[in-house]
Amino acid sequence: MKKIIASLIVGLLVLTGCGGSDDSAGADDKLEKITVAASATPHAEILEEVKEDLKEAGYELEVKVFDDYILPNTVVDDGEIDANFFQHEPYLISFNEDNGTDLVAVANIHIEPLGIYAKDNEKTNSDFSVADVKEGAVITIPNDPSNEYRALLLLQEKGIIKIKDSNNLKSTVVDIVENPKNVEIKEVEAAGIPATLPDVDYAVINGNYALTNKVEDKLIVAETKDSKGALKYANILAVKKGNEDSAKTKALIKALHTEKVKTFIEETFGDLVIPAFD
Repeated sequence: MKKIIASLIVGLLVLTGCGGSDDSAGADDKLEKITVAASATPHAEILEEVKEDLKEAGYELEVKVFDDYILPNTVVDDGEIDANFFQHEPYLISFNEDNGTDLVAVANIHIEPLGIYAKDNEKTNSDFSVADVKEGAVITIPNDPSNEYRALLLLQEKGIIKIKDSNNLKSTVVDIVENPKNVEIKEVEAAGIPATLPDVDYAVINGNYALTNKVEDKLIVAETKDSKGALKYANILAVKKGNEDSAKTKALIKALHTEKVKTFIEETFGDLVIPAFD
């Protein structure tokens, strides 16, 4: 009889324990999923930092990493994914016009400053100017419209060149009207510019590509948060039009616009990624 009672007690304890586990699993099951398409660095890293905050708000954040600049927009426009975080607004506007998508920016998150890098550089120099550039120096810059414009503005700020219209977002090398050191500017696909560094005098590189190619120690000078080019090109959180005020969108913005995220960006990426919110 004692053995039977003992067995019953053990059985009840096991069932009780199972019930507790089911409750815990059930709590996780009740979390609403938010999916975000993102580039690996720094976007996905920043999103990873807010997973627990979103969990406390009732959401499970799933980050899907993409290595191109097309699919992250199409999957959001198709409704497969809730939001994306990889681009700046001028690119988004251009993408919408070219592809018939209907996406909107809902929050500025960070700026990835363009910087001037040199293969033999050993320290940053905020005073870098045309006086430091040799005659006929070779400089590689991004060839996509938005980043080429930014690169030209940065070179102009340093007195290396002058372009016809500083407000023309479609400015290219053909719009250079002054070139006192007769520098040769070569247009290269943005992701490939770090690889050109050993063969040129200077390269204008996006902050994210400097990080992924580990050339950040070659930085001479970069855009600041107040630079004309940088202000226009903050990296954004984007959603399909109509979802700007959804609960998911509001939760994402709230989680990303925090002092915690600001500190994470500053401590993790230094001058190569700058928070774009106060």
